[in-house]
Amino acid sequence: NELVEIIKPACKDTRRPGCDADLGGFGGLFDLAAAGYDSANTVLIGATDGVGTKLRIAQATNNHKYVGIDLVAMCVNDLIVAGGEPLFFLDYYATGRLAVEEAASVVRGIAEGCKQAGCGLIGGETAEMPSMYAPGDYDLAGFSVGAVDRNSILPSNVGAGDVLLGLTSSGIHSNGFSLVRKLLEKEGVGYESPCPWDSSAATIGDSLLTPTKIYVKSCLPLIKNKLLNGMAHITGGGLLENLPRVLPKGVVAEITGHPALPAVFKWMQETSGLDDKEMLKTFNCGIGMVLVVKSDKVEEAKTLLQTVGETAFDLGVLVSGEGAQVVMKRCLS
Repeated sequence: NELVEIIKPACKDTRRPGCDADLGGFGGLFDLAAAGYDSANTVLIGATDGVGTKLRIAQATNNHKYVGIDLVAMCVNDLIVAGGEPLFFLDYYATGRLAVEEAASVVRGIAEGCKQAGCGLIGGETAEMPSMYAPGDYDLAGFSVGAVDRNSILPSNVGAGDVLLGLTSSGIHSNGFSLVRKLLEKEGVGYESPCPWDSSAATIGDSLLTPTKIYVKSCLPLIKNKLLNGMAHITGGGLLENLPRVLPKGVVAEITGHPALPAVFKWMQETSGLDDKEMLKTFNCGIGMVLVVKSDKVEEAKTLLQTVGETAFDLGVLVSGEGAQVVMKRCLS
């Protein structure tokens, strides 16, 4: 009850048409009509995810204020790929013994992520299970629901000649942290050590906890203006495994303009010895979202992205072909 009272103001700040973000009921309510959707022509989209072993870094550094943003990002970024608008979010927080202020910090981060994504935080569950979690441990899961007009579901009409635009990531996001943690151990550095790839970060831990970028407000204007034919959220499996998920059979992505590796990924590659292919299957390598756009709409899409402060890279093109569906035409370095 103490936790609920602490987090109520943060949750209330996520109110939007369709929900009032009140806590305390047995279930959260959302009114599709109040949000402007015609239920007869609306398809709901669901997405669920977690933050993975990035939580270990938050727990080790006692910095819990960003992993909630990660949790929302991993769900809503998956959801908008279908062409939909995130409507509401629910969270699950499980721990051995509830530390109220720690949990409140996590939920405030979740509320901040919901504000960035424009969705209401309408409920959640806090589970205290002493026999399941060691002292100081907790785990998170998130659940988001969105809506899309049934005639606007993505991907749609993706084919040869389409252009690929890449949107930058904010860092490692929330994938690959089991390897990251092993590399830090191998190099004999800790989370409180000076950051070797970013002099502006106070410590390695601070840099690694940079929250996952939320692409909703960048991409929704393009979706609503029907400028996109497909999108790929670059998460676990990287560019090589996520981009093919939106490509039809017989279409190959030729990557001709992948930007140089940001410093954090350059350090990871040099330290691990991974080649480009393995890097592209493990990390986002600086590109967190890929947009599929018809060639005659590229400039309009770029202009809209610029108005929201987003920079788009000319990542490549789609061509007819068989075999591997992502072909790198240049090295990452």
